Amino acid sequence: MMLFGRNTLLAAALFAGAAPVASAASDAATDGEAICAQAAYSMGLRYQQRSAEVAALQRQGFALATLRLEQAIADHEEGANLAIITDLDETVLDNSALLARDMQACHDYTTWDTWKHWEREGEPRLIPGAADFLEFADEQGVDIFYVSDRYQENEADTIASLEALELPQVSKDSVMLLGPPKAERRAEVVENHTLVMQLGDSLHDFSGKFADADLEGQRRLVEENAERFGDDWIVFPNAGYGDWSEAELDAWDAPLETE
Repeated sequence: MMLFGRNTLLAAALFAGAAPVASAASDAATDGEAICAQAAYSMGLRYQQRSAEVAALQRQGFALATLRLEQAIADHEEGANLAIITDLDETVLDNSALLARDMQACHDYTTWDTWKHWEREGEPRLIPGAADFLEFADEQGVDIFYVSDRYQENEADTIASLEALELPQVSKDSVMLLGPPKAERRAEVVENHTLVMQLGDSLHDFSGKFADADLEGQRRLVEENAERFGDDWIVFPNAGYGDWSEAELDAWDAPLETE
């Protein structure tokens, strides 16, 4: 999970016929239909939660991660004390049900004021392919660290959620939650392990440089680290939230014409 700024886009409403917009809006209100700024999230959430393409990309990501981990194991001698680090939210855990509930209530979920309740009582689903990959890592003797910006105060609830999903190597030592920056928590893992892979949905899951950079800086860092993506950095799609959520779009400057 990333704690990003508020998206203030307003969803457009199209009404058929010659009736004035004000009249149409009034009719909609009479029918009990609400139009709110948070409706702008709907396309991204549908893609994230319901599209077969996202499910395919998630499985593809874990298939690639398995291949790269096999290669890393082969490249290291016994006793190398190999480890992987994975983010949780939108990498291993699917939290889209919370986001959809908030959006439908016209509540801006990017304020994250409903997140603690979700951590305590929500029932996240597993991202497709996550369980098989983590079980493979566990079977190969690779240590797994779950480095997440979930709240430390809800540590027991997060651990209980991971155990209910039957994920391997879940403990207070392996589940490293919000407190020190992720870069510091990664450094703690590296002190006693050979880190061979990181998995996440946000670039700051991989390096503190991304956390300190603006959007253009992040794009430059992606180019500078191009060889790591798909190798020891495995990125998963998240269309629900991110640093990009308020970015201006580049549009074709030609006048709109229809045929």
